[in-house]
Amino acid sequence: MRTSGGTGRAPVIIEHHGILVVRNDLFTGGTKARFLSMMFNGADEVVYASPAEGGAQLALATVARRLGKQATIFVARRAKPHPRTIEATQLGAKIVAVAPGYLSVVQARAREYCTQTGARLMPFGADMPESIFAISAAARAIGVEPDEVWCASGSGVLARGLAAAWPNARRHAVQIDRKLTPRDVAGAMIHIHPAPYGRAARIKPPFPVIHTTKGKQRDGLSGFHYVELRQNL
Repeated sequence: MRTSGGTGRAPVIIEHHGILVVRNDLFTGGTKARFLSMMFNGADEVVYASPAEGGAQLALATVARRLGKQATIFVARRAKPHPRTIEATQLGAKIVAVAPGYLSVVQARAREYCTQTGARLMPFGADMPESIFAISAAARAIGVEPDEVWCASGSGVLARGLAAAWPNARRHAVQIDRKLTPRDVAGAMIHIHPAPYGRAARIKPPFPVIHTTKGKQRDGLSGFHYVELRQNL
């Protein structure tokens, strides 16, 4: 798979209470929208099995619309779809609601669909070497060598990309739903919050999670799309 088609725009950094914050919420579609165009190289339709709150469904829909191609999202059936699923639909993604909604069942249905149609299946979290390379390149483009790095982590792809960019930094990953292993996050220290996944935080983050194609910014119920960098002065 060729890695062309990604965006070279460097992430925006601001300082917040002495911490450098990478504002990927300002990038339409979020972090993964930086590089998911590679999934459509040689494919007109890309399929993803998404957790209900997952950000990759919106990133894939954003990129598909930009390229004039089809994103198909398999997701657990809910009485009220998550705002990200609704936004993906508005961007033209085809949504396939699955019941029962266990992620393993959703993934199995997505694989069956790809076998039947010839569509391309995107791995969970876009977990591919090309993704790690793209994240690492974007991180290095910032021009900062942090002493400490914090990020949220579901699949571990972001944490591994940051490790490739800043191998000497102290790295921390906040676990999002799926149980992580040190290998998933390239040896970063894993932190687990006791609140159930998907519950809205009582204290809202100082920044929105993701910027949509409609110019809106949404607070998220899962991981942040920004990275905290700390430097010892």
